[in-house]
Amino acid sequence: MRSSSSRRRTPHTLHRRTAGAALVGVAALLTAAIQSGAATAAPQQASPTGAASVQLSPSQRAELLRDASADTAATAAALGLGSQEKLVVRDVVKDADGTLHTRYERTFAGLPVLGGDLIVDTDKSGATKRVIKATDAALKVSDLTPDVSQAAAQKQAVARAKDLGGTKSAADSSRKVIWAASGKPVLAYETVVGGLQDDGTPSELHVITDATTGAKLFEYQGVHTGTGNTMYSGTVPLTTTQSGSTYTLNDGARGNHKTYNLNRGTSGTGTLYSQTSDTWGNGSASNSATAAADAHYGAAVTWDFYKNTFNRTGIRNDGVGAYSRVHYGNNYINAFWSDSCFCMTYGDGASNLHPLTSLDVAGHEMSHGVTSNTANLIYSGESGGLNEATSDIFGTGVEFYANNSSDVGDYLIGEEIDINGDGSPLRYMDKPSKDGASKDNWYSGIGSVDVHYSSGPANHFFYLLSEGSGAKVINGVSYNSPTADGLPVTGIGRAKALQIWYRALTTKFTSTTNYAGARTGTLAAAGELYGTSSAEYKAVQDAWAAVAVGSRSGGGDGGGTVFENNTRVSIPDYGSAVTSSITVSGRTGNAPSNLRVSVDIVHTYRGDLVIDLIAPDGSAYRLKNSSGSDSADNVQETYTVNASSETANGTWKLQVRDVYRYDTGYINGWKLTFP
Repeated sequence: MRSSSSRRRTPHTLHRRTAGAALVGVAALLTAAIQSGAATAAPQQASPTGAASVQLSPSQRAELLRDASADTAATAAALGLGSQEKLVVRDVVKDADGTLHTRYERTFAGLPVLGGDLIVDTDKSGATKRVIKATDAALKVSDLTPDVSQAAAQKQAVARAKDLGGTKSAADSSRKVIWAASGKPVLAYETVVGGLQDDGTPSELHVITDATTGAKLFEYQGVHTGTGNTMYSGTVPLTTTQSGSTYTLNDGARGNHKTYNLNRGTSGTGTLYSQTSDTWGNGSASNSATAAADAHYGAAVTWDFYKNTFNRTGIRNDGVGAYSRVHYGNNYINAFWSDSCFCMTYGDGASNLHPLTSLDVAGHEMSHGVTSNTANLIYSGESGGLNEATSDIFGTGVEFYANNSSDVGDYLIGEEIDINGDGSPLRYMDKPSKDGASKDNWYSGIGSVDVHYSSGPANHFFYLLSEGSGAKVINGVSYNSPTADGLPVTGIGRAKALQIWYRALTTKFTSTTNYAGARTGTLAAAGELYGTSSAEYKAVQDAWAAVAVGSRSGGGDGGGTVFENNTRVSIPDYGSAVTSSITVSGRTGNAPSNLRVSVDIVHTYRGDLVIDLIAPDGSAYRLKNSSGSDSADNVQETYTVNASSETANGTWKLQVRDVYRYDTGYINGWKLTFP
């Protein structure tokens, strides 16, 4: 039996870190709806107003949360959860047609289940429409007595923090949990070690330790890194608070968002900016209030962007403002979001002359807070790349929303702050590989790449969905976006692309969503907003295919006749083979010697799987053998088969068998292409 591999997670920093990130486990699974027995991505025709989320007042949201909390026992029973499982309400989104999307965390025997989150959609009458789970694995943990002491787990976590540059000699906290984010759920410890990271960023290192074997299962950082005369946005209006003859950077119109001066410190809140004049900064880094003006302005624009674009009131959607801290550390070349303080923090860059307070940086980092309070995408592997891309996507949305002539909207990330010292941006959404490290397209194994680079395919997808492929000039910036399959993509506009991504994030994605799951989620969102026969729905298919995730609308892949089956088939763990069928008709003679078999399987530890193509006469063609050493997730490959001895017409089958225990998944779809 194979052993669990060590997996690590990197912090949410704005600029890239070199540490590798191991692949994360289970993809989000869209399960069958409880009452109908079937889950659909969207109705064939959908009302855009009916599917759009509505703005809830803090009291309305609180009431919905209370109602859901009062019904958690009944909901758990309806979902078929075990007697030791309970649900904890985390968030709720309401659509104009009355649909509720309620997000839950789970507990097992009173212990938090990490990676056990799920979303339940109910219609206006209260009937369940669909359920989306972060893991399909059954919660069966028979032994809740640890074989490894809590002290041993803490010692391991502290040692790991020191390996990463930490200086603390003791853990800040430790608790027993159920770890369910990858494979079979197990009893574990979650230990948190504070202090500072090696680059000066605060550390909240979370280490997950198997409570039975003592093996480290996972680790991640809890710190999410990425009239004022501003440095980057020109002269802008600021909302402040006056008391007598004193003004403070306290935005009473936006949840009392405050901006503080850390004055080179690395802890605490700092000092609230206060002065007798309501003009802040002089446009130069030499004036302390300049960075504060940029940060305060960025927070205001980000608040307005979410409120006016998505009806979201604040990062938690509860009307409460976060706060900002500027002048963190000395020559600190970064910015970060921290859930623990619910705050945004900015360094001053090289020589303390390049504060990281530009609009897209502010939008990027605060969007990490939005992700944490919605899908909570695990910051490692493919889900980590999607987390980072989400902040790039919404940071870009903030910049375009501001419509500021001093910092015009573009699809470049961090172009104003010049971290690299050569005038280049951190990232390019139209062609991510232009930065020298990011990936343009999805490929098997991308989850092992640092999240700032594995975000590339999602950034590329968003650009293509918004603007389309090929050469063009937008706001004076030249772009030329390629596609993985060489076929063009027609964009639907940034406004619609943002709505699709936001709806997927808030109502479809879970903590373990990967690229295949993101495709499923965004298609479901597009179908609900615009209908599954709409140009928008087809554009989502084409934009994902253009970054090598899934097939084009209509099955086109650059030539040939395509037959496709996208009906989901669950693959039992260590069980009998399952099949998915495609009936080929209208062909003459035999199949070709270069029959293309494109497979899309969502499954943790893909080495478990044996895959065969079964011809109409029963002949089997091996596509993939099992491998005990292949721990990556998912099989999304195109195989070429010499099927020239087979009659083309008839029923072809994709046969899949899981030959090892513990990991699960499903056939998401497959297709045959006859050149």
